[in-house]
Amino acid sequence: MNKIVKKLSVFFSMLLLSVSAAFAQLPAECTRPEMADGMYQSGKIYVVVTVLAIIFAGIIGYLVVLDRKIGKLEKEIKK
Repeated sequence: MNKIVKKLSVFFSMLLLSVSAAFAQLPAECTRPEMADGMYQSGKIYVVVTVLAIIFAGIIGYLVVLDRKIGKLEKEIKK
């Protein structure tokens, strides 16, 4: 469990650093993309964000389960 927490904390810290670096490179007038204005007005942007969050959570969950299975297999091989 401790390995998973360390891996996830490193992952999210790297993700946070990359996002902050990406926003630091944008000029002030480009903070909101023009193509998303229509989606904001119709409320569809929340559907898109929700679907992406569900997909991302599913991938993370799958990787955690896979890591646990691989860990169990490694322990069995060592015995």
